[in-house]
Amino acid sequence: MRKGGILNRHLSGALAELGHTDRVLVCDAGMPIPDGPRVVDLAFRAGVPSFAEVLEGLLAELVIEGATAATEIRQANPAAADLLAGHFPALDLVPHERLKELTAGARLVVRTGEARPYANVLLRCGVFF
Repeated sequence: MRKGGILNRHLSGALAELGHTDRVLVCDAGMPIPDGPRVVDLAFRAGVPSFAEVLEGLLAELVIEGATAATEIRQANPAAADLLAGHFPALDLVPHERLKELTAGARLVVRTGEARPYANVLLRCGVFF
């Protein structure tokens, strides 16, 4: 068993398979999940694990070159908007319906237990060199 880092074997394995420009959707419990991408559902109960906890863990493991979230996040979920702005100063904002369309191109979906609206972000993987 790993001593630290991400312990969930499904998530750890999925992250190891990601390459440059692959997309990862980190989403709340209410986000519609498209058919196609690999899904790692971490939701245990409402709020557990939180969007922030999962995002922090993923950012410790991945190189991210860009991120996209819904424009509505600023109004409906200011805490999540501030969290994303702190990590991604060049955060792309698109209407929520467009974000849902973009998720069809994700290689991996990580579902959190977050129960607040618009706690979703589409991450674009980079390279470490």
